[in-house]
Amino acid sequence: MTVRTGLAVLLSDRLDLLAGRRVGLVSHPAAVLPDLTAAAEALSAAGVRLTALFGMEHGFTGSAADGAVLGDARSRTGLPIFSLYGTTREPTAGMLTDVDVLVYDVQDVGARPYTFISTLYYVLRAAGRHGRPVVVLDRPNPIGGDAVEGPSITPGLESFVGIAPIPVRHGMTVGELARTFNAEHGLAADLTVVAMQGWRRAMWFDETGLPWAPPSPGMPHLTTATVYPGMCLIEGTNLSEGRGTTTPFEVVGAPWLDGYALAQALNRLALPGVRFRPTHFAPSTSKHTGQTCQGVQVHVTDRRAFRPVEVGLHVVAACRAQAPDRFEFLPASWEGRPPHFDLLTGDAMLRAGLAAGIPVAELVSGWPALAAAFEQMRRPHLLYA
Repeated sequence: MTVRTGLAVLLSDRLDLLAGRRVGLVSHPAAVLPDLTAAAEALSAAGVRLTALFGMEHGFTGSAADGAVLGDARSRTGLPIFSLYGTTREPTAGMLTDVDVLVYDVQDVGARPYTFISTLYYVLRAAGRHGRPVVVLDRPNPIGGDAVEGPSITPGLESFVGIAPIPVRHGMTVGELARTFNAEHGLAADLTVVAMQGWRRAMWFDETGLPWAPPSPGMPHLTTATVYPGMCLIEGTNLSEGRGTTTPFEVVGAPWLDGYALAQALNRLALPGVRFRPTHFAPSTSKHTGQTCQGVQVHVTDRRAFRPVEVGLHVVAACRAQAPDRFEFLPASWEGRPPHFDLLTGDAMLRAGLAAGIPVAELVSGWPALAAAFEQMRRPHLLYA
């Protein structure tokens, strides 16, 4: 049976939530019905009165590059598209003038640094401040809801890639995160989550019966999302994370690495659920554009045993060990604050530990306790078994 998303459930059973109201929709092209009808078109066809659209990172059309600052625009139907990734990342009073209720329908990927859940946080905060109810249409966590991994956010390292103290791999849906943010952070939004039907925590996206549409240009496949919670950490270094290739986040490398030696070093670790293949690639954009890089491709052999965040740290450690004179952690982030690696992990001690050559096993030894505490905190906000 195909999982029914919050959008499908709303259209069949809960249109009363939007009846007679002017609706502002926060969404993107990956928010589709099983027949690939986009959320905006599906809502309009059902008689919902859309008066404003809101775009996140990559824009409402999903075509902008990562980190690209976006301005407001108009949709093909003439509706205003307000950018939540430009001069402001939170809906303003002016944006909400013609909006009675905000609807958030977004396909997330299950990792804290992916900025769509930060937009969710700010939408809830703005709704609380300006007295607008929020309806979150829930969608699957594509990498499942039963695995939690990685550090939380150390106070002072909050950012748009780490909006709240949750692990890097949080194992929650956007609806569950909305309930958590609203309750645990006092956002005071009048929140309704339209839950999915048929989704279970152990499900991966390819077990839902739903079509995969890329949530962003750098997230083309489920295999990308599978490795992303750990391989996104490469963004905080001078290594290429594969942007500008057909396998972003699945490959890592640099012009000064030996991919064969790197694969051998990583495979000797016998990490569960993964093998590393030496590879050459030449990114067309981002770091090392046009240069031939050597490195490895991450091949997940058992996704339930695979620990992506820990693997990401092992990859960084192995690259640094091979070329300590060339490897660098980037000194700043695109937010202009601490090193980007610190914002991605939420824990500056990880970067310091890797730089000091502390074994990864030692650096991650406290993660199970962090996961247990987080799972206890999130329990009241979960919607699915």
